[in-house]
Amino acid sequence: MKKLLFFCRLAWKESPSYILLLAIQALAAAGKLWINVILPKFLVEELVGGKDAGTLCMLGGLIVLNNVGMAWLEKLLARFLEVKKTYVRQAMRRQMAEKIMHLEYACLEDPYYLDLKERAAFAISNQDAIAQLIQCISGVFSGALTLAGLVAILATLGPVLLIVLSLSIGVMLLLARKMSKFTVFISQEIVPINRKFSYYLDLQTEKQYQKDIRLYDMGGMITERAAQFTRDTCDLFDRMNEQSGKTKGATGVLNDFVAVFCYAYVGLRTLSDAFGRRLSLGDLTMYVSAASQFTATVVTLGQNAVGLLEVMSFLEPYMEFMGLAEETAGEGEEPFDGPVETLEFSHVTFTYPKAEKPVLSDISFRIHRGEKISIVGLNGAGKSTLVKLICRMYRADSGEIRVNGRNIRDYDYLSYMGAISAVFQDYRLFNFTVAENISCAERGDEREIDRLIDEVGLRDKIDELPRGIYSRFGKEYDEEGIEMSGGQAQKIAIARALYKKASMVVLDEPASALDPIAETEIYEKFNGLVADKTAIYISHRMSSSVFCDRILILDGGRVADFDTHENLLRKTDSLYYKLFHSQAENYRI
Repeated sequence: MKKLLFFCRLAWKESPSYILLLAIQALAAAGKLWINVILPKFLVEELVGGKDAGTLCMLGGLIVLNNVGMAWLEKLLARFLEVKKTYVRQAMRRQMAEKIMHLEYACLEDPYYLDLKERAAFAISNQDAIAQLIQCISGVFSGALTLAGLVAILATLGPVLLIVLSLSIGVMLLLARKMSKFTVFISQEIVPINRKFSYYLDLQTEKQYQKDIRLYDMGGMITERAAQFTRDTCDLFDRMNEQSGKTKGATGVLNDFVAVFCYAYVGLRTLSDAFGRRLSLGDLTMYVSAASQFTATVVTLGQNAVGLLEVMSFLEPYMEFMGLAEETAGEGEEPFDGPVETLEFSHVTFTYPKAEKPVLSDISFRIHRGEKISIVGLNGAGKSTLVKLICRMYRADSGEIRVNGRNIRDYDYLSYMGAISAVFQDYRLFNFTVAENISCAERGDEREIDRLIDEVGLRDKIDELPRGIYSRFGKEYDEEGIEMSGGQAQKIAIARALYKKASMVVLDEPASALDPIAETEIYEKFNGLVADKTAIYISHRMSSSVFCDRILILDGGRVADFDTHENLLRKTDSLYYKLFHSQAENYRI
């Protein structure tokens, strides 16, 4: 019920009218059935009693009006609901996309949440799942209202029929619950199989895998893996269908028993007054109709209830994912309205989720406005982790990170992030135009974009493009889409970081895709590019250190030294001295 209410809240958030239309549809369906059960009683009694033509016409007209009017209303509601259903289904997918963008970044690197995200995406990508959920919710609501009305009518016959009906409903609920538990079990077994199947299906269809698959002749192995998961899924469905058949058979037998009992009991009450007041022919019509509709309603309600439980179990990863805590954007209330004057780490220790030991231990250093700092260390020393902490992607286990003397968590998230630009090792360019990739907006400052293109050394390349800065990356959505080399793409990423006008720029392996000549050109220009900004370089190459004011040396997650290039080279036993000279040897003849 909590998950169902959670889903309804999500749907209400997107379209309150949709929930209201579902409620109206359920009320209309129940009302139509109630009237068709009750009005014929009075029509029959008038036919065998007073036989007043006016009354007969009125009652007959009401029955016709009820059926015609309700049929028209049902069609009208179905039309609007079909449109709303499509909208809500797409809105659910959009909400998941928004959720991913607002989650704590740590969740996106945690294996549990990565797996949950994949399972949630798989569930929501099945368009029939949302449609079936919506249909079952409406069916359960409508069936419950209809059943309540029919039980109220049949209860007027006395306790005997009510007791039999209550017992039959209880048994049916037990059968439905047993089936739902089995369905949940099967669904939990199917979801991981489907996820693996989707992975191998992607391997067969995505172009980035094709070179390796063909070169190493892996097609047969991948196809067999996908086929095996298909067989496993079919086996589970066979088990579920067998159990479903048994449940539906038992429910059908029970319904037939209830129907026979109701007909017999109402018939006896009509023919004899031994069980109480003798029923009229009109009463017989109403109660027989109610009993007939009762069995049909119970069957339909049971099917919708089982379907609801089944699809809810299938969508459970989506519900869990949407219930995760979001990025604490409202955690800090202080707006960050100035440039970064100082950045200070004070005894900061950090451990990745589920890691056994800290990646950073008791880190302390201070950077001032306008400084160019290089962070150097071996792989795994914690260089990139420093950037993630500065960008509030993770929380430190202990210690404080302060900007301008205040803990970065005290600042409003959006205004704080506006002060930082970064080019990460795994940066991404999108299927947008060159201009959009640099400005991150549909309409950026064209003059500033052109200036940055000149500054990073991409003018010749841009002039060659068919549409200049309005050329689109990739050919997936544009036949004239462009491709760039790794170095050229990285220059676009650097231009994007500079376009932001942030007062601190972080370059995590900024020249990893550049050749040595291009790397030298970037570093020679970069002091001019960043102007008075604070710049932090993270690199395995020592060439960036020559242009920096100071170098922070990380060794085993600790600060080994923090000094100028000249002073560090005087320390012949230091890690920096060894790294610098070992790389220099590669460039000597």
